[in-house]
Formats: sequence, structure tokens, C-alpha cells
Amino acid sequence: MKMLTSKALLAGLLSVGVWGLSHAEADAINAEPSQEVSFPTDKSILFWSQDQRLAAFAMMDKIAPTRVISAGPTPSTLALGTPLAVQWKVGDQAFDTDRYMQEQNSVGVIILQGGKIRFEEYRDGHSAEQRWTSFSVAKSLTSSLVGAALKDGDIASIDDPVTRYIPELIGSGYDGVSVEQLLTMRSGVAWTENYADPESDVVKFGDQPSVDGVDPTVLYMKELVRDAEPGTRWQYNTGETNLIGVLVSKATGKTLSDYLSEKVWKPYGMSSDAYWVLNAGGSEIAGCCLSATLRDYARVGLFALGDGKVDGESVVSDGWFQQAGHKQADIGQPGFGYGYQWWTYDDGSYAAQGIFGQGIFIDPKRDLVIASHSNWKVASGDDYKNQRNQFYWAVQRAIDAEITQ
Repeated sequence: MKMLTSKALLAGLLSVGVWGLSHAEADAINAEPSQEVSFPTDKSILFWSQDQRLAAFAMMDKIAPTRVISAGPTPSTLALGTPLAVQWKVGDQAFDTDRYMQEQNSVGVIILQGGKIRFEEYRDGHSAEQRWTSFSVAKSLTSSLVGAALKDGDIASIDDPVTRYIPELIGSGYDGVSVEQLLTMRSGVAWTENYADPESDVVKFGDQPSVDGVDPTVLYMKELVRDAEPGTRWQYNTGETNLIGVLVSKATGKTLSDYLSEKVWKPYGMSSDAYWVLNAGGSEIAGCCLSATLRDYARVGLFALGDGKVDGESVVSDGWFQQAGHKQADIGQPGFGYGYQWWTYDDGSYAAQGIFGQGIFIDPKRDLVIASHSNWKVASGDDYKNQRNQFYWAVQRAIDAEITQ
């Protein structure tokens, strides 16, 4: 399989994982004998068919430039627990895990409770050994690397100005913006995140090349203007997660992949190497597109659930996940909020979420982790999100019912 590294691919590879392929690149993929699905040359991945996405999501390391996140020699054990039956109703409609996976187009779902597997199932040819792209689930991992850099002393404080670590932003709309305000997407800098609008920032910044070794994210973001005071407004902004990735790499002197391998993948016993898609400058796209197995997604949840401890010692700053997974910003939706690159629930749970249904749900009260690999029919939709939340809440009720028996 030929790896696609041309400008045509990279320019369109947005931080949410949206791109189109040139004719030559598509022909290179289609010529691969083992590849049964033809990828369109004139559409972004948002508009590919279910079958095309099913193939692409499982092979991002084959069709895009990536850097390996090395696992250690000995994966941690995930023991089998008592199977958990989950059933619920929405109105007069009855649901169970089988119907949920069908309607979510899920290729894999796993539930860990008390550190044990209570449910695990794969579909559409997916398996426990197969990687799947994370989309914006990667944002929460990038946030975790900030916690590690704080522990290491490479980042002095999240109250520091961003310009202390990315001096190229001096004189831009990011002057006076803190690391914490980047983490919570409250910079006040103008940004549009509309995947269907070709003039949206999230579309256009994928066209930015690297110049003189400066990361393309920095070059694009430094031209943006501020339209609100820092800390006063929450606005979802994938570009700012990419800035966090630049900041971590500059502070630590390491690539995000190497740092994640060092701090999480190897010491926590991930089962397989993972891969992180690179931008036009050769750096990881911090807001997107880390490919890992479902069980390793779940291990990320366990890592967060244990506040980043490995063998009793935390690799992140003390209490990092209690802060990161706690509501730091009001997003205008009752019952929900935003932490440090994690979506929060008012009951104390929090989640990493990516388009097309990727997710890691963490409930500290119930010692619960739910991870999913999915292929929604649309990139993002309220019906899918609401159904996923209903599933999470049904799992919580099922566990509560066991406790009260």
C-alpha cells in the first residue's frame, strides 16, 4: 500500500480528519489488490459512503502519513467480568446493546467496570486487534500530555501565557491568552468550525503549508483576530487543540507520538502500537486522527480513571484528571460542559468524543469506562449523540441496579 504524502492529501486533511484525494493518489489505493473499496477522488471523507469510511477508518496509517506511538513489550491484562445486560426504553421504543450497535453503526463497543470487561462486541469485520481512527478523541489525549508536561516541569503553569511557549504568536490575537484558556477553548479569538462551509476556518487552515520550519497551525492561527475577551466565551475550536500540540512539543522537545509512548502507551501497557496522522509540517495533528485498538481506547479510560497513575505513581500533575474532567466552561447546554479538552456531564462523568461516533466515556463514581468505534451515517448529529447518552445512562442504571440487589 502506497503511503500518500502529497500536498493534495495534506492540504485537505483537517484536524477533524476530512480530506479529498487526487486522482493519482486514489488510483494508487485502488490498485492495491487487497483493497476492495474504491475511494472517490472528488469528495471529502465527510461525504464518502459507509463502505468507503468503513475501509478508511481502519487503515489511516496506510493512506496518510503517520508517526508510530510505540507500545511496550507486555500489555496489561483486561480480565473478564460478569456479563452486563443493558436494556432501556425511550418512549415506547425498547433498546438493548444489539439494537444500539445497529443504529449507531458501531463496529466495536466495550464496557469496563471495576477494571473488568463486562461487555465487548465487534461487527462488520472489525476485531479486537484492529485499529480505528479516533478523530477528536485525540484532543483528550493531547490534553493529557499537558498534564504530563506539568508533572515534568516542562510547562510551569497552565496560567502561563501561550506566547511563553509559542513566541511566534506574540502580537497576534493570542497575546494574553493563557494555556488554561486554550485547554478550555475560551481564547476569545474568532474562529468558525463548520465542516460543510469551504470558507470555514476549520476547512481553510488545512490548506496552510509549513514555511521556514514553522508549524502550519501556528502560521494560520497567528493571523486570526480576537473578538471577545479571553476567558469570557466558549467556542469549539479544533485549531486551538493543534496549538496545544505545538506547545507540548516545544515545551518537551519531543514529538507528541514519542511523548505519548513514553508517558502512557508503554508504561500503562497498551496492547498495540498506535499511529498519529501528521500535518503538512510533519507534526502530529493534535486535534485528530490517532489510530488505536478499542481495548487501548478503553485502557486510556482506565488511565484517566486512575488519575494517570502507573504502579502507584502519577505521570501527570496531581489531580489532573479531576480538573480536566470537571466542567470548566459553560457550553450553553444544561447538564453538560467542557473541561480540559474533555466533554463533561454534571453527574461527574466525562468523555472524549470524535465525529462519526468515536468515544471514551468515564464515570469515576461507578468505576466505569465505555469505549466505542463507530461509523455514523453523518459526521455529527444530535440524534446519534442523544442515543449514545441514553446508552451511557442505561449502563449506569444497570450497574446501580446490581449494587442495590
